[in-house]
Amino acid sequence: MKLAGMASNRGRNLLHLADAAPGGATFSVILTNDADAPVLEGAAERGIPTEVVERGDDEPRTDHEQRVLDRLADYDIDLVCLDGYMRILTDDFLDGAPTTLNVHPSLLPAFPGMDAHEQVLDAGVSVTGCTVHVVDETVDGGPIVTQEPVPVYDGDDTDALKERVLYEAEFAAYPRAVEWFAEDRVTVSDGEVTVDGDDGGQLPARRLSRADRGRELRYGENPHQDAAVYRDRTCEEANVVDAVQHNEGAKSLSYNNYNDADGALRLVKEFDEPAAAVIKHTNPAGCATADDLADAYEAALSTDPMSAFGGIVALNRECDAATAERIVDSFKEVVVAPTYTDAALDVLCAEENLRVLEVGGFDADPEPLVESDLVGGHLVQERDRQSISPADLEVVTEREPTDAQLETMCFAWQTIKHVKSNAILFAKDTETVGVGMGQVSRVDAVRLAAMKADEHAEGKDADGAVMASDAFFPFPDGIEEAAEAGIEAVVQPGGSVNDEDVIAAADEHDIAMAFTGQRAFQH
Repeated sequence: MKLAGMASNRGRNLLHLADAAPGGATFSVILTNDADAPVLEGAAERGIPTEVVERGDDEPRTDHEQRVLDRLADYDIDLVCLDGYMRILTDDFLDGAPTTLNVHPSLLPAFPGMDAHEQVLDAGVSVTGCTVHVVDETVDGGPIVTQEPVPVYDGDDTDALKERVLYEAEFAAYPRAVEWFAEDRVTVSDGEVTVDGDDGGQLPARRLSRADRGRELRYGENPHQDAAVYRDRTCEEANVVDAVQHNEGAKSLSYNNYNDADGALRLVKEFDEPAAAVIKHTNPAGCATADDLADAYEAALSTDPMSAFGGIVALNRECDAATAERIVDSFKEVVVAPTYTDAALDVLCAEENLRVLEVGGFDADPEPLVESDLVGGHLVQERDRQSISPADLEVVTEREPTDAQLETMCFAWQTIKHVKSNAILFAKDTETVGVGMGQVSRVDAVRLAAMKADEHAEGKDADGAVMASDAFFPFPDGIEEAAEAGIEAVVQPGGSVNDEDVIAAADEHDIAMAFTGQRAFQH
């Protein structure tokens, strides 16, 4: 779909549309009625042709509009998008132009006109937002295509509200509307707008949130469950929902693939050094950092190669051919990386059903909140962004950990944040050697990690390893099991009423122990 944009000032929505290219839509031209409008510079930076059609002091409005139409006639245009175009358009213009959209900074029909934000604040409402509508001869009264709500907070002024409506509402709603037009899903007839798929089913095309349905999935966690993936258009962090899938012939991602790939990507983002993780059922089968990405992958895989079969691989560096060759040595479902070399893509895309996802750089700040669904609502919390250094650790045993063990404790703590609770993790240097996850008993999690290290790991074992626990040990039995496995150092939150008994058990077995003072549950 080819777009024409019309703005009188900065045109931030138009430039955002140009960057987002929703539904593959691109701008043929951006036109302004002010030769000094900043939108001209933004369009030029993006290589978009521009036109300036200023209105003369005594020029009739219809004459000016005809000159605008004449300029637009030189371009291939399917849809006109207004953004702060400070003129009311006449029927003559609307009859001569393609369908024309505008975005208004309130939830119409409430608060039309030039001072919507002031009206919102004066009215004392708790929710505002924006409206994308088809332009007709009325002021802000054309048929509505879509709306997006945002909250009004105590203490808001017009500037704060304007910014929130722009970034959280307009930047979500306008691309959504353009994408629907680009996909030929919109019908405008007799002053009404209908959108295909907006049928009120279990997976509606529109939700009262910043998420829009990206695609329906074959099924959910199980074949009898319907499922879809929803996109948050305001998310700038590297993510699997917006990732480019390189081997287009491979089957599409499943519900479980998305879940596991997201977990794997979150884990490798923890590390500045080259890192690799192999995830199975949202838990790490292995994770490692190294000086070389291929070595990091090999160390992660060797933690539990049997469980890694059919798993998800995530990398935090550009995937090169050496790493790709090692990945395809055994069956994997998905590979996630910031970028790939051409040689790596040749190797990976030769695998018939290996999904190869490119998520781009990790420069953007992580999304601050995470959300879980409940029947009747949602759980929302801050993302767990804790990161520890040796200086943060409180050594509580007679034996002091070595510098190498302190480094391993920090690696293990960053990794265990991504293991389902109750969680125990064994590590050496900066690689895992055994993971015990999802147990209702902490001592059972220790036993599971020990079994994994001794029976499943290749080329490494639990002897001399560091153990991390995502919550305190309520009894000494976990330390007893760790000592039997050969653990020499432990990192855990502390804070149990039985801490003294647990510390005494560590001293008895000559195990070094440090407290973090904070736990790392993930349920």
